[in-house]
Amino acid sequence: MDRLSISARLMIVSDLDHTMVDHHDSENFSLLRFNALWEANYRHDSLLVFSTGRSPTLYKELRKEKPMLTPDITIMSVGTEITYGHSMVPDEGWVDVLNQKWDKNIVIEEASKFSELTPQAESEQRPHKVSFYIQKDKAQAVTKALSESMERRGLDVKIIYSGGIDLDILPQGAGKGQALAYLHKKFKSIGKLPTNTLVCGDSGNDAELFSIPDVFGVMVSNAQEELLQWHAENAKDNSKIIHASERCAAGIIQAIGHFNLGPSTSLRDVKDFLNSSLEPESIGHEIVKFYLFYEKWRRAEVEESCLDHLKIAFNPSGVFVHPSGFEQSLSDSLNSIRKHYGDSRGKQYRVWVNRVLPMKIGSDSWLVKFEKWELSGEERLCSWTTAILSSKDSNGGNELAWLHVHQTWLEGSKAELSSTWPF
Repeated sequence: MDRLSISARLMIVSDLDHTMVDHHDSENFSLLRFNALWEANYRHDSLLVFSTGRSPTLYKELRKEKPMLTPDITIMSVGTEITYGHSMVPDEGWVDVLNQKWDKNIVIEEASKFSELTPQAESEQRPHKVSFYIQKDKAQAVTKALSESMERRGLDVKIIYSGGIDLDILPQGAGKGQALAYLHKKFKSIGKLPTNTLVCGDSGNDAELFSIPDVFGVMVSNAQEELLQWHAENAKDNSKIIHASERCAAGIIQAIGHFNLGPSTSLRDVKDFLNSSLEPESIGHEIVKFYLFYEKWRRAEVEESCLDHLKIAFNPSGVFVHPSGFEQSLSDSLNSIRKHYGDSRGKQYRVWVNRVLPMKIGSDSWLVKFEKWELSGEERLCSWTTAILSSKDSNGGNELAWLHVHQTWLEGSKAELSSTWPF
Protein backbone atom coordinates (compact mmCIF):
# COMPACT_ATOMS: atom_id res chain seq x y z
CA MET A 1 0.00 0.00 0.00
CA ASP A 2 2.93 2.35 0.66
CA ARG A 3 5.18 1.67 -2.34
CA LEU A 4 3.70 4.55 -4.36
CA SER A 5 3.53 8.02 -2.86
CA ILE A 6 0.62 9.01 -5.12
CA SER A 7 -2.29 7.26 -6.81
CA ALA A 8 -1.33 4.46 -9.18
CA ARG A 9 -1.61 5.39 -12.85
CA LEU A 10 -3.08 1.94 -13.53
CA MET A 11 -4.03 -1.01 -11.36
CA ILE A 12 -4.39 -4.32 -13.17
CA VAL A 13 -6.35 -6.98 -11.28
CA SER A 14 -5.98 -10.30 -13.08
CA ASP A 15 -6.96 -13.88 -12.57
CA LEU A 16 -4.08 -16.29 -13.15
CA ASP A 17 -5.01 -19.67 -14.66
CA HIS A 18 -6.13 -19.24 -18.29
CA THR A 19 -6.07 -15.43 -17.93
CA MET A 20 -2.60 -14.14 -17.09
CA VAL A 21 -1.14 -17.65 -17.46
CA ASP A 22 -1.83 -19.64 -20.64
CA HIS A 23 -1.33 -23.32 -19.88
CA HIS A 24 -1.50 -24.09 -23.61
CA ASP A 25 1.47 -21.82 -24.37
CA SER A 26 4.49 -24.02 -23.72
CA GLU A 27 6.86 -21.12 -24.49
CA ASN A 28 4.96 -18.76 -22.15
CA PHE A 29 5.34 -16.14 -24.84
CA SER A 30 2.20 -14.08 -24.12
CA LEU A 31 3.14 -13.97 -20.41
CA LEU A 32 6.68 -12.86 -21.26
CA ARG A 33 5.26 -10.17 -23.55
CA PHE A 34 3.18 -8.84 -20.67
CA ASN A 35 6.15 -9.03 -18.28
CA ALA A 36 8.28 -6.90 -20.59
CA LEU A 37 5.49 -4.34 -21.04
CA TRP A 38 4.82 -4.07 -17.32
CA GLU A 39 8.43 -3.77 -16.14
CA ALA A 40 9.36 -1.34 -18.92
CA ASN A 41 6.36 0.97 -18.66
CA TYR A 42 4.27 0.42 -15.53
CA ARG A 43 6.09 -1.04 -12.54
CA HIS A 44 7.40 2.34 -11.36
CA ASP A 45 3.99 4.05 -11.07
CA SER A 46 1.30 1.36 -11.26
CA LEU A 47 0.05 -1.64 -9.29
CA LEU A 48 -0.20 -5.29 -10.31
CA VAL A 49 -2.72 -7.44 -8.45
CA PHE A 50 -3.15 -11.18 -8.94
CA SER A 51 -6.62 -12.44 -7.98
CA THR A 52 -6.74 -16.23 -8.02
CA GLY A 53 -8.86 -19.07 -6.79
CA ARG A 54 -5.67 -20.88 -5.85
CA SER A 55 -4.67 -21.32 -2.23
CA PRO A 56 -1.27 -19.95 -1.14
CA THR A 57 0.18 -23.46 -1.59
CA LEU A 58 -0.96 -23.83 -5.20
CA TYR A 59 -0.17 -20.20 -5.98
CA LYS A 60 3.45 -20.70 -4.91
CA GLU A 61 3.63 -23.88 -7.00
CA LEU A 62 2.49 -21.95 -10.07
CA ARG A 63 5.16 -19.31 -9.45
CA LYS A 64 7.79 -22.06 -9.61
CA GLU A 65 6.39 -23.36 -12.90
CA LYS A 66 5.81 -20.15 -14.84
CA PRO A 67 7.82 -16.94 -15.47
CA MET A 68 5.45 -14.79 -13.40
CA LEU A 69 6.10 -11.32 -12.08
CA THR A 70 5.79 -10.50 -8.37
CA PRO A 71 2.52 -8.63 -7.82
CA ASP A 72 2.11 -5.72 -5.42
CA ILE A 73 -1.00 -7.38 -3.98
CA THR A 74 -2.12 -11.02 -4.06
CA ILE A 75 -5.76 -12.01 -3.62
CA MET A 76 -6.02 -15.77 -3.12
CA SER A 77 -8.52 -18.50 -2.29
CA VAL A 78 -11.32 -16.86 -4.31
CA GLY A 79 -11.03 -13.50 -2.58
CA THR A 80 -10.73 -14.75 0.99
CA GLU A 81 -7.05 -13.88 1.52
CA ILE A 82 -5.28 -10.61 0.72
CA THR A 83 -1.52 -10.21 1.08
CA TYR A 84 0.95 -7.44 0.21
CA GLY A 85 4.30 -7.40 -1.53
CA HIS A 86 7.03 -9.94 -2.07
CA SER A 87 6.76 -11.09 1.58
CA MET A 88 3.01 -11.63 1.24
CA VAL A 89 2.06 -9.80 4.44
CA PRO A 90 -1.59 -10.66 5.27
CA ASP A 91 -4.32 -8.01 5.60
CA GLU A 92 -5.75 -8.62 9.08
CA GLY A 93 -8.55 -6.10 8.51
CA TRP A 94 -9.91 -8.30 5.72
CA VAL A 95 -9.90 -11.30 8.06
CA ASP A 96 -12.10 -9.36 10.52
CA VAL A 97 -14.57 -8.56 7.74
CA LEU A 98 -14.87 -12.21 6.73
CA ASN A 99 -15.41 -13.52 10.25
CA GLN A 100 -18.91 -12.02 10.31
CA LYS A 101 -21.66 -14.71 10.27
CA TRP A 102 -19.16 -17.43 9.33
CA ASP A 103 -18.52 -20.78 10.99
CA LYS A 104 -16.35 -23.16 9.01
CA ASN A 105 -17.29 -26.18 11.12
CA ILE A 106 -21.00 -25.73 10.39
CA VAL A 107 -20.25 -25.28 6.68
CA ILE A 108 -18.36 -28.59 6.61
CA GLU A 109 -21.11 -30.33 8.57
CA GLU A 110 -23.87 -29.19 6.21
CA ALA A 111 -21.85 -29.85 3.04
CA SER A 112 -21.11 -33.41 4.19
CA LYS A 113 -24.81 -34.20 3.75
CA PHE A 114 -24.47 -33.88 -0.04
CA SER A 115 -22.98 -36.99 -1.64
CA GLU A 116 -22.53 -35.09 -4.91
CA LEU A 117 -19.74 -33.02 -3.33
CA THR A 118 -16.17 -34.34 -3.30
CA PRO A 119 -13.80 -32.40 -1.01
CA GLN A 120 -10.77 -30.85 -2.69
CA ALA A 121 -7.25 -31.33 -1.31
CA GLU A 122 -6.57 -30.21 2.26
CA SER A 123 -4.35 -27.40 0.97
CA GLU A 124 -7.43 -25.89 -0.69
CA GLN A 125 -9.48 -25.80 2.51
CA ARG A 126 -8.77 -22.37 3.95
CA PRO A 127 -10.02 -20.46 7.03
CA HIS A 128 -12.71 -18.74 4.95
CA LYS A 129 -13.08 -21.14 2.03
CA VAL A 130 -14.39 -24.70 1.86
CA SER A 131 -13.92 -26.25 -1.58
CA PHE A 132 -15.38 -29.22 -3.44
CA TYR A 133 -15.59 -30.81 -6.85
CA ILE A 134 -19.01 -31.42 -8.39
CA GLN A 135 -20.30 -32.68 -11.73
CA LYS A 136 -21.62 -29.94 -13.97
CA ASP A 137 -25.15 -31.36 -14.26
CA LYS A 138 -25.52 -31.48 -10.47
CA ALA A 139 -24.13 -28.05 -9.65
CA GLN A 140 -27.26 -25.89 -9.93
CA ALA A 141 -29.53 -28.08 -7.79
CA VAL A 142 -26.90 -28.68 -5.11
CA THR A 143 -26.00 -25.00 -4.94
CA LYS A 144 -29.65 -24.08 -4.29
CA ALA A 145 -30.20 -26.76 -1.63
CA LEU A 146 -26.86 -26.05 0.04
CA SER A 147 -27.61 -22.34 0.24
CA GLU A 148 -30.94 -23.03 1.93
CA SER A 149 -29.39 -25.38 4.50
CA MET A 150 -26.73 -22.79 5.41
CA GLU A 151 -29.38 -20.12 5.84
CA ARG A 152 -31.33 -22.38 8.20
CA ARG A 153 -28.18 -22.72 10.32
CA GLY A 154 -27.86 -18.95 10.60
CA LEU A 155 -24.91 -18.53 8.23
CA ASP A 156 -24.63 -15.94 5.48
CA VAL A 157 -22.55 -17.65 2.81
CA LYS A 158 -21.74 -17.31 -0.86
CA ILE A 159 -21.47 -20.35 -3.12
CA ILE A 160 -19.41 -19.98 -6.29
CA TYR A 161 -19.38 -22.54 -9.08
CA SER A 162 -16.63 -22.16 -11.68
CA GLY A 163 -14.50 -23.99 -14.18
CA GLY A 164 -17.23 -26.57 -14.78
CA ILE A 165 -16.13 -28.51 -11.71
CA ASP A 166 -15.18 -26.31 -8.71
CA LEU A 167 -17.63 -25.34 -5.98
CA ASP A 168 -16.42 -22.96 -3.26
CA ILE A 169 -18.30 -21.92 -0.14
CA LEU A 170 -17.23 -18.55 1.27
CA PRO A 171 -18.49 -15.92 3.70
CA GLN A 172 -21.06 -13.66 2.00
CA GLY A 173 -18.65 -10.75 2.24
CA ALA A 174 -15.89 -12.65 0.43
CA GLY A 175 -15.10 -13.11 -3.24
CA LYS A 176 -12.84 -11.56 -5.81
CA GLY A 177 -15.17 -8.61 -6.34
CA GLN A 178 -15.56 -7.80 -2.65
CA ALA A 179 -11.81 -8.08 -2.12
CA LEU A 180 -11.24 -5.53 -4.90
CA ALA A 181 -13.96 -3.24 -3.50
CA TYR A 182 -12.24 -3.46 -0.10
CA LEU A 183 -8.90 -2.47 -1.67
CA HIS A 184 -10.49 0.44 -3.54
CA LYS A 185 -12.05 1.67 -0.30
CA LYS A 186 -8.73 1.33 1.49
CA PHE A 187 -6.85 3.25 -1.21
CA LYS A 188 -9.54 5.94 -1.28
CA SER A 189 -9.27 6.42 2.49
CA ILE A 190 -5.61 7.44 2.11
CA GLY A 191 -6.14 9.49 -1.03
CA LYS A 192 -4.53 6.97 -3.39
CA LEU A 193 -7.43 5.50 -5.39
CA PRO A 194 -5.87 4.30 -8.68
CA THR A 195 -6.58 6.52 -11.67
CA ASN A 196 -7.73 3.50 -13.69
CA THR A 197 -8.40 -0.13 -12.80
CA LEU A 198 -8.47 -2.94 -15.37
CA VAL A 199 -9.93 -6.30 -14.30
CA CYS A 200 -9.17 -9.46 -16.28
CA GLY A 201 -10.75 -12.91 -16.12
CA ASP A 202 -11.91 -16.04 -17.87
CA SER A 203 -14.30 -17.96 -15.56
CA GLY A 204 -17.34 -17.71 -13.31
CA ASN A 205 -15.42 -16.82 -10.17
CA ASP A 206 -14.13 -13.71 -11.99
CA ALA A 207 -17.62 -12.32 -12.72
CA GLU A 208 -17.72 -10.25 -9.54
CA LEU A 209 -14.62 -8.32 -10.64
CA PHE A 210 -16.58 -6.90 -13.57
CA SER A 211 -19.36 -5.68 -11.25
CA ILE A 212 -17.16 -3.19 -9.39
CA PRO A 213 -18.13 0.39 -10.34
CA ASP A 214 -15.95 2.39 -12.72
CA VAL A 215 -13.51 -0.40 -13.64
CA PHE A 216 -12.49 -1.40 -17.14
CA GLY A 217 -12.74 -5.11 -17.85
CA VAL A 218 -11.50 -7.71 -20.31
CA MET A 219 -12.76 -11.23 -20.75
CA VAL A 220 -9.94 -12.99 -22.59
CA SER A 221 -10.82 -14.71 -25.87
CA ASN A 222 -10.69 -18.14 -24.22
CA ALA A 223 -13.19 -17.13 -21.51
CA GLN A 224 -15.49 -19.93 -20.39
CA GLU A 225 -19.19 -20.13 -21.18
CA GLU A 226 -20.21 -19.34 -17.58
CA LEU A 227 -18.50 -15.92 -17.69
CA LEU A 228 -19.76 -15.08 -21.17
CA GLN A 229 -23.29 -15.99 -20.08
CA TRP A 230 -22.99 -13.77 -17.00
CA HIS A 231 -21.84 -10.93 -19.24
CA ALA A 232 -24.74 -11.42 -21.66
CA GLU A 233 -27.24 -11.35 -18.80
CA ASN A 234 -25.70 -8.56 -16.70
CA ALA A 235 -23.29 -6.33 -18.59
CA LYS A 236 -23.76 -6.61 -22.35
CA ASP A 237 -24.35 -2.85 -22.67
CA ASN A 238 -21.33 -1.89 -20.58
CA SER A 239 -18.84 -0.38 -23.03
CA LYS A 240 -16.09 -0.62 -20.40
CA ILE A 241 -16.05 -4.43 -20.69
CA ILE A 242 -14.74 -6.18 -23.80
CA HIS A 243 -14.36 -9.75 -24.96
CA ALA A 244 -10.80 -9.80 -26.33
CA SER A 245 -9.86 -11.51 -29.57
CA GLU A 246 -6.54 -12.63 -28.03
CA ARG A 247 -5.89 -15.33 -25.46
CA CYS A 248 -4.77 -14.83 -21.89
CA ALA A 249 -2.05 -12.20 -21.27
CA ALA A 250 -2.18 -11.15 -24.92
CA GLY A 251 -5.84 -10.25 -24.35
CA ILE A 252 -4.84 -8.11 -21.35
CA ILE A 253 -2.34 -6.20 -23.50
CA GLN A 254 -5.07 -5.79 -26.12
CA ALA A 255 -7.41 -4.29 -23.50
CA ILE A 256 -4.77 -1.79 -22.32
CA GLY A 257 -4.59 -0.49 -25.88
CA HIS A 258 -8.34 -0.64 -26.51
CA PHE A 259 -9.13 1.52 -23.47
CA ASN A 260 -6.09 3.81 -23.97
CA LEU A 261 -4.85 3.08 -20.45
CA GLY A 262 -1.20 3.58 -21.36
CA PRO A 263 1.54 2.04 -23.56
CA SER A 264 0.38 -1.26 -25.06
CA THR A 265 3.34 -2.33 -27.17
CA SER A 266 5.70 -4.78 -25.50
CA LEU A 267 9.38 -4.53 -26.41
CA ARG A 268 9.09 -8.20 -27.35
CA ASP A 269 6.81 -7.11 -30.20
CA VAL A 270 9.20 -4.44 -31.54
CA LYS A 271 11.47 -5.73 -34.29
CA ASP A 272 14.05 -2.95 -33.94
CA PHE A 273 13.73 -2.84 -30.14
CA LEU A 274 17.31 -1.65 -29.60
CA ASN A 275 16.46 1.64 -31.30
CA SER A 276 13.05 2.09 -29.71
CA SER A 277 12.57 5.52 -28.18
CA LEU A 278 12.72 6.02 -24.42
CA GLU A 279 10.21 7.96 -22.38
CA PRO A 280 11.90 10.51 -20.07
CA GLU A 281 13.53 8.71 -17.14
CA SER A 282 12.20 5.33 -18.33
CA ILE A 283 14.71 3.28 -16.43
CA GLY A 284 12.62 0.12 -16.61
CA HIS A 285 12.58 0.41 -20.40
CA GLU A 286 16.40 0.44 -20.46
CA ILE A 287 16.67 -2.60 -18.15
CA VAL A 288 14.12 -4.64 -20.11
CA LYS A 289 15.72 -3.66 -23.42
CA PHE A 290 19.20 -4.82 -22.42
CA TYR A 291 18.12 -8.20 -21.06
CA LEU A 292 15.84 -8.81 -24.03
CA PHE A 293 18.90 -8.21 -26.19
CA TYR A 294 20.86 -10.64 -23.99
CA GLU A 295 18.23 -13.35 -24.56
CA LYS A 296 18.09 -12.77 -28.30
CA TRP A 297 21.90 -12.69 -28.52
CA ARG A 298 22.17 -16.14 -27.01
CA ARG A 299 19.32 -17.38 -29.23
CA ALA A 300 21.05 -15.82 -32.29
CA GLU A 301 17.97 -13.72 -33.03
CA VAL A 302 19.91 -10.45 -33.45
CA GLU A 303 22.85 -9.61 -35.67
CA GLU A 304 26.33 -10.04 -34.16
CA SER A 305 27.09 -6.40 -34.97
CA CYS A 306 24.42 -5.33 -32.45
CA LEU A 307 26.83 -5.92 -29.57
CA ASP A 308 29.15 -3.16 -30.74
CA HIS A 309 26.18 -0.81 -30.98
CA LEU A 310 25.10 -1.70 -27.45
CA LYS A 311 28.56 -1.17 -25.93
CA ILE A 312 28.06 2.56 -26.35
CA ALA A 313 25.58 2.42 -23.46
CA PHE A 314 28.18 1.07 -21.01
CA ASN A 315 30.71 3.26 -19.26
CA PRO A 316 34.22 1.89 -20.12
CA SER A 317 35.36 2.33 -16.51
CA GLY A 318 32.19 0.79 -15.07
CA VAL A 319 32.36 -2.33 -12.91
CA PHE A 320 30.44 -5.62 -13.11
CA VAL A 321 30.35 -7.93 -10.07
CA HIS A 322 29.30 -11.46 -11.03
CA PRO A 323 27.10 -13.46 -8.61
CA SER A 324 30.15 -15.65 -7.92
CA GLY A 325 31.98 -12.57 -6.59
CA PHE A 326 34.27 -12.23 -9.62
CA GLU A 327 34.76 -8.58 -10.59
CA GLN A 328 35.69 -7.08 -13.94
CA SER A 329 35.01 -4.01 -16.05
CA LEU A 330 31.67 -3.65 -17.79
CA SER A 331 33.56 -3.49 -21.07
CA ASP A 332 35.23 -6.87 -20.43
CA SER A 333 31.90 -8.34 -19.30
CA LEU A 334 30.27 -7.34 -22.57
CA ASN A 335 33.19 -8.79 -24.51
CA SER A 336 32.73 -12.07 -22.65
CA ILE A 337 29.17 -12.23 -23.95
CA ARG A 338 30.50 -12.41 -27.50
CA LYS A 339 31.53 -16.05 -27.23
CA HIS A 340 28.01 -17.00 -26.10
CA TYR A 341 26.40 -15.86 -29.35
CA GLY A 342 23.88 -18.49 -30.42
CA ASP A 343 24.73 -20.97 -27.65
CA SER A 344 20.99 -21.26 -26.87
CA ARG A 345 19.81 -21.26 -30.48
CA GLY A 346 16.73 -23.49 -30.89
CA LYS A 347 16.53 -24.12 -27.15
CA GLN A 348 13.85 -23.18 -24.64
CA TYR A 349 15.88 -20.28 -23.33
CA ARG A 350 14.29 -17.09 -21.96
CA VAL A 351 15.40 -14.11 -19.87
CA TRP A 352 13.14 -11.73 -17.98
CA VAL A 353 13.37 -9.16 -15.21
CA ASN A 354 11.08 -8.72 -12.21
CA ARG A 355 10.49 -5.99 -9.60
CA VAL A 356 12.43 -3.29 -11.45
CA LEU A 357 12.48 -0.47 -8.89
CA PRO A 358 14.52 2.67 -9.72
CA MET A 359 15.46 5.31 -7.16
CA LYS A 360 16.90 8.66 -8.14
CA ILE A 361 20.20 9.27 -6.33
CA GLY A 362 21.35 12.38 -8.17
CA SER A 363 20.17 14.95 -10.68
CA ASP A 364 20.96 12.57 -13.54
CA SER A 365 21.60 9.16 -11.93
CA TRP A 366 19.54 6.24 -10.65
CA LEU A 367 20.04 3.21 -8.43
CA VAL A 368 17.99 0.33 -9.82
CA LYS A 369 17.23 -2.98 -8.09
CA PHE A 370 15.61 -5.95 -9.80
CA GLU A 371 15.56 -9.72 -10.19
CA LYS A 372 17.13 -11.10 -13.35
CA TRP A 373 15.82 -14.54 -14.32
CA GLU A 374 17.01 -17.10 -16.85
CA LEU A 375 15.13 -20.19 -17.96
CA SER A 376 17.04 -22.85 -19.87
CA GLY A 377 15.02 -26.01 -20.39
CA GLU A 378 13.97 -27.04 -16.88
CA GLU A 379 16.69 -25.02 -15.14
CA ARG A 380 15.76 -21.65 -13.61
CA LEU A 381 18.37 -19.26 -12.26
CA CYS A 382 17.92 -15.90 -10.59
CA SER A 383 20.15 -13.11 -9.35
CA TRP A 384 19.26 -10.04 -7.31
CA THR A 385 20.78 -7.24 -9.35
CA THR A 386 21.72 -3.70 -8.37
CA ALA A 387 22.70 -1.26 -11.12
CA ILE A 388 23.64 2.40 -11.33
CA LEU A 389 22.63 4.25 -14.49
CA SER A 390 23.11 7.88 -15.45
CA SER A 391 21.96 10.18 -18.18
CA LYS A 392 24.52 10.67 -20.95
CA ASP A 393 23.18 14.16 -21.48
CA SER A 394 23.89 16.53 -18.59
CA ASN A 395 20.64 18.26 -19.46
CA GLY A 396 18.69 15.12 -18.57
CA GLY A 397 18.23 13.61 -22.02
CA ASN A 398 16.76 10.19 -22.68
CA GLU A 399 19.96 8.24 -23.40
CA LEU A 400 21.27 6.30 -20.42
CA ALA A 401 24.68 4.87 -19.54
CA TRP A 402 25.34 1.87 -17.29
CA LEU A 403 27.96 2.64 -14.62
CA HIS A 404 27.88 -0.33 -12.27
CA VAL A 405 26.19 -3.76 -12.02
CA HIS A 406 26.33 -6.03 -8.96
CA GLN A 407 24.60 -9.43 -8.84
CA THR A 408 24.07 -12.01 -6.08
CA TRP A 409 22.48 -15.44 -6.39
CA LEU A 410 18.86 -15.91 -5.34
CA GLU A 411 16.28 -18.68 -5.21
CA GLY A 412 18.78 -21.49 -4.69
CA SER A 413 20.71 -20.67 -7.85
CA LYS A 414 24.06 -22.45 -7.83
CA ALA A 415 27.50 -20.92 -8.03
CA GLU A 416 28.79 -23.90 -10.03
CA LEU A 417 26.61 -22.71 -12.90
CA SER A 418 28.59 -19.47 -13.20
CA SER A 419 29.94 -20.33 -16.64
CA THR A 420 26.42 -20.25 -18.09
CA TRP A 421 25.73 -16.80 -16.59
CA PRO A 422 28.08 -14.35 -18.30
CA PHE A 423 26.02 -11.25 -17.45
